[in-house]
Amino acid sequence: MAVEQIGQAALASMRIDKWLWTARFYKTRSLAAQAVAAGHVKLAGHTVKAARELRPGDELEIGVGDTVWKIVVRGLNEQRRPAVEAQRLYEETVESHQRRAAQQEARRLAPAPGSDLRGRPTKKARRLIRGFTDNC
Repeated sequence: MAVEQIGQAALASMRIDKWLWTARFYKTRSLAAQAVAAGHVKLAGHTVKAARELRPGDELEIGVGDTVWKIVVRGLNEQRRPAVEAQRLYEETVESHQRRAAQQEARRLAPAPGSDLRGRPTKKARRLIRGFTDNC
């Protein structure tokens, strides 16, 4: 599956932090660089620096939060494009996709405690909290 370059010649290589940003794994390039520096991104099983050149065919392991993606780079693009186009820049491995689906299903079946709470406590909830903490 070849990725078409829009209005420019095909790129041979690109900085890994810039590719992570264009492929929409991170919202900003600086967040991508921080993740690479923290060791959340591995190229062929080894930690790398943000300036490392990435080429099509390289295998990446990317940690975003508690989710780990194993992908193969399929294309490079100089600009950040819509999500549909960004997904064409990589191909996720089958085992990675299955693992992420299992994690997502586990989160759906057993949500984190308090995840249904939104915003500030109500007046009744504040009274209960105060009553609990004052009696201790």
